[in-house]
Amino acid sequence: MKTRSWVLPGVFLASAMLAAAHPGDNLESARNAYQASDYEKAVSVLTKEAATDPNNGEIHLLLAMSYYEMQRHDEAVNSAERAVATDPGNSRYHEWLGRAYGAKAEHANWFSALSLARKTRKEFETAVLLDGMNFSARQALVEYDCSAPGIAGGGEDKAEREIREIAALDAGEGHYALGNCRRQKKDFATADAEFDKALESRPKSIELIYDIGDYALRRNQAERLMAVANLGEATKPEDPRGKFYRAAALILKGEHLEEAERLLSEYLRTAPVRTAYPRPATAHVWLGRLFENQSKQEAAGREYEAALKMDPKNKQAQDGWKRISRD
Repeated sequence: MKTRSWVLPGVFLASAMLAAAHPGDNLESARNAYQASDYEKAVSVLTKEAATDPNNGEIHLLLAMSYYEMQRHDEAVNSAERAVATDPGNSRYHEWLGRAYGAKAEHANWFSALSLARKTRKEFETAVLLDGMNFSARQALVEYDCSAPGIAGGGEDKAEREIREIAALDAGEGHYALGNCRRQKKDFATADAEFDKALESRPKSIELIYDIGDYALRRNQAERLMAVANLGEATKPEDPRGKFYRAAALILKGEHLEEAERLLSEYLRTAPVRTAYPRPATAHVWLGRLFENQSKQEAAGREYEAALKMDPKNKQAQDGWKRISRD
């Protein structure tokens, strides 16, 4: 089945929401397990906690986030619905229910996906109505409306209104929203300009910054990747994603390749396996590119092979392996 990218906006995901959560001290091990990408352990701890404290919405939220990362879509929906039931006025809970519906829709047949997609939009809209300063929900709603067909409740006219509302609240968020909408329409010149303006505004959201990094990565934009890395590290020094994007920029520039290799190796050791983070397979692909550019074919081949073991459908790794095999 063809993936419907409009179902599930890809910005402001788990890390931002986890940072906002304040469950009791008895959930510390579950939070630590989540941060360490040990989602099975997090679910085990949280399931026991939910049995003893069923009205604690933060437990159900973290369960939903853990199931989301495990791609266990039914359980993610169920946990997010339970979180909303504990506190229907909580904007974050509705946002995450929208994300859970969207993830499930991505893997459903067309008829079910359409129903789930409409639920996705409704939850994002509810999240925004409950808290107009919930920018991650606002951005998710914009991305949905800009990319989804009218039959699923989307529409560029809706997105334009939402972008104006965001820009009135925060200029940087507004530039990002417009840039993100335009990239959905493959208007990359406008997206480039708006993303530059967003970065120049020094946004507070680390997720916004690194989503622009993902865009720059896909388009091999070395200067923008470097700007993303600089701003991201200044905003949140402990976040490992700055290392990844800086390394990619250096590889594209053909500069300081030893530093790039070190940064990617550090990223592989320290980064969580999470939706909003470049995947380990992607880091191996970039190491492969680095070694290939240095004519270190054997080392490049090992990296492409490592990437394919993690993600057999990774086209960049497939292409790299084919190039190495021909030489």
